[in-house]
Amino acid sequence: MKEFILIILAYLIGSTPTALIVSKSFFNIDIRDYGSGNMGATNTFRVLGPKFGTVVMIGDMLKGILAVALYNLLPYYLTNELDRTNLMLGLGLAAVIGHIYPIWADFRGGKGVATLFGMVLAIQPIIAINCVGVFLIVLYLTRYVSLSSILAGVALPICVLWIYNEQEVFYRVFAVAVAALIVLTHQKNISRLIKGNEGRVPILKHRDRRKSHRKEI
Repeated sequence: MKEFILIILAYLIGSTPTALIVSKSFFNIDIRDYGSGNMGATNTFRVLGPKFGTVVMIGDMLKGILAVALYNLLPYYLTNELDRTNLMLGLGLAAVIGHIYPIWADFRGGKGVATLFGMVLAIQPIIAINCVGVFLIVLYLTRYVSLSSILAGVALPICVLWIYNEQEVFYRVFAVAVAALIVLTHQKNISRLIKGNEGRVPILKHRDRRKSHRKEI
């Protein structure tokens, strides 16, 4: 019963509409009415710029971290590693579902990538750092947040199953499911990437201008 209450609380934490709060507080708009219509960091980067996109990304990651940390409220899980990991996964997933289907925002949320990474960061920091590294490298090279998110998501099961060879079955299944979920929720982005219509985030423009200038010379 106590676990169920924590799961509900984790869902409510995940439901906090970070992008909507930022867009309404600073621009008096609903971020879902612009760009891709998605309430997540990617669309915020695209519509409001890197400063507010970064704020939303960090906020969404914190939702996953805070949700997972709820296990500390139940003393039993402090000394039982396997049960603790399973509860942490359940709490994190509840937060991700809350982000995708937020009760505070008419169940119209984002894709849950940042919240997922916040969740993994709280459970397995080293693996999360590897995934974030993939995200940042791809973002630096391409300026596509969607492609960065997809490849970082795919990196998760690679790290869990092969590089670090995690033995917990639930965690292995979770890693594969997350990668599949991220790919599925980015179908439109993948289509736009293939067609060359995907929007780039407004960062590293100086680098691109320098490259363009060198080509002209």
